Amino acid sequence: MAAPIRTSDAPFGRMLTAMVTPFTSDGSVDYEGVQRLATYLVDKQRNDGLIVSGTTGESPTTSDDEKERILRAVVEAVGDRAVVVAGAGSNDTHHSVELAKSAERAGAHGLLVVTPYYSKPPQEGLFRHFTAVADATDLPVMLYDIPGRSGVPILTETLVRLARHERIIAVKDAKADLFAGSQVMVATGLVFYSGDDTLNLPWLSVGAAGCVSVIGHVVGAEIAAMVELYRSGDVSGALALHRRLLPVISGIMAQAGGAIMAKAALALVGQPVGPPRLPLVEATEEQVGRLREDLIAGGVKLSDEFGA
Repeated sequence: MAAPIRTSDAPFGRMLTAMVTPFTSDGSVDYEGVQRLATYLVDKQRNDGLIVSGTTGESPTTSDDEKERILRAVVEAVGDRAVVVAGAGSNDTHHSVELAKSAERAGAHGLLVVTPYYSKPPQEGLFRHFTAVADATDLPVMLYDIPGRSGVPILTETLVRLARHERIIAVKDAKADLFAGSQVMVATGLVFYSGDDTLNLPWLSVGAAGCVSVIGHVVGAEIAAMVELYRSGDVSGALALHRRLLPVISGIMAQAGGAIMAKAALALVGQPVGPPRLPLVEATEEQVGRLREDLIAGGVKLSDEFGA
């Protein structure tokens, strides 16, 4: 299946959702549900890219075989009209290399590689880790810089070194340092994506190509519209959309973590994807109640069962 058209200034698309992984009630991967969700995100929520088996997809608790089957299911469902990016990150370089090779075999269009978590490697370790993964396949690589969870930032100097690799072409930034990101964009050809829904519009204002979102599960079409408005010069229109989505960001991102609350939000809009896997647990009744209020405040249409 041919990959969708990509541009040099947005090589992975402009609106991507870090897709959750649907599970059945017994904890098995729901592969039909994977395809339904991918189709919904692309056709209804205007995603032109999807991140599959990232950490929001609960990659630490899915097996390598499951990851490959999930990826194949998504590529089959939407790979002709969306950029499918496979999570290949871990805190084990050898394992990440194997995940990258598996993703290439399964038809991924690109790789997302998160900073090795928990181990807190030095910057030279990060450089060698990312280089090893990028060397393993012919796929373009998006680095994922999220020190709040990995414990270590990718420093500007390291990003400049990594940018010399022909396949390391983008950064998903969840470091919340727009100044550092701006410096990297000036010094390199790396394309930046907002990896923090609270900063989607600010990142666009300093040159980011688009967004890798969690709230995009239920408001992807609105984020896509915000990106288009900003890029067309309608800054006030983009700002109005940004402000309208603030309750949605709060409801999904400020309570129990992205994967848990994104799954709860999908259930509220009539797109249930099952529970998370331990150690994650389902949202509490109180959390769902607040989420419902926040989604309504943000203009999200809930299913008839949960509507106002």
